[in-house]
Amino acid sequence: MTELTPSPGKRQTHQAWVLGAALMAMAAVLTVVGVAMGSTGSDSIWALSSDPVAWQIVWDIRLPRTWGAWVAGALLGLAGAVAQGLFRNPLADPFLLGSASGASLGVALAMALFGMSPLAMLWLTRLGLTGAAFIGAVLAVLMTLQLARGVQHTLRLLLAGVIVGVVLGAVKDLVTLSSPDILQALQGFALGSVSFVSWSACALMMVTWLACVVVAWLLAPVLDALSLGEATAQSLGIPLAKMRVVLVAVLALATGCAVAQTGLIAFVGLAAPHLVRSVVKTTHRRLMLLASLMGATLLMAADILARSLIAPQELPVGVLTAVLGGGYLLWLMHRRRSGHGGIL
Repeated sequence: MTELTPSPGKRQTHQAWVLGAALMAMAAVLTVVGVAMGSTGSDSIWALSSDPVAWQIVWDIRLPRTWGAWVAGALLGLAGAVAQGLFRNPLADPFLLGSASGASLGVALAMALFGMSPLAMLWLTRLGLTGAAFIGAVLAVLMTLQLARGVQHTLRLLLAGVIVGVVLGAVKDLVTLSSPDILQALQGFALGSVSFVSWSACALMMVTWLACVVVAWLLAPVLDALSLGEATAQSLGIPLAKMRVVLVAVLALATGCAVAQTGLIAFVGLAAPHLVRSVVKTTHRRLMLLASLMGATLLMAADILARSLIAPQELPVGVLTAVLGGGYLLWLMHRRRSGHGGIL
């Protein structure tokens, strides 16, 4: 009797569904752990619900922080998948177009200008550091597009992003040198944190993520075609120039929104698509969703570790993700050198 085996396409679909369900289950477990974890250790959920003061702490601080980590990680994971597909480079990350340096410069300028004049203080009070970071990230991406003369040439866009990132980083250093009193506060932004994420920030990031994931889902076939080469994609009649503009806008919006709310959190957007591809080989349409779920799970787990490793003190979550993400990529490189395959 012949044994029936599923086709490769059905097998990949099944693996994608299993991975997605596992990531959502992990997110649910991490939500419970994150809500129960305080500065003095873990508490019982039932005990917290019976104490009005403790429940207010859970509702106003722990729950938005936990869900903020999920949504910010989802934005970074989605942006990483878009960046790697757009540039056809497994080392592309969401900060490749200079958004991280632009956000840091925006925060540095806002801190340096605060209090210099009543008008500046009025505008900065309305704008806030979050708005300054978002505007800085968007302006940096626009500078990259201007320097690259559009999005027609992927390599030129990539180089322009590197140049803009270096230049804006140097300008930020000059601002810091001229106002050394902002160094400590700016360092907190550069190290990344989800400690102060509010419900309004969660709602803003969630709306942004939903909009970006819908657009990325619709344009995923463009990234599938690009993976075969630009000549092949053009032969299929795909308007690459217009589609690249929209994909760059998705990348900039997702990255800018996450960075504005949580600061610079490294390696989540870079590692999430790698982890998905190491488990299942799939199209970009499924990769977008799975990379979002993977990034969300990674950042939630990293935040819980950052709270628990040296409790009652906390580690900056951006430092922890950099160490863990860098270690993972080093392991991939070692695996590649040892002849076991790999992505890098």
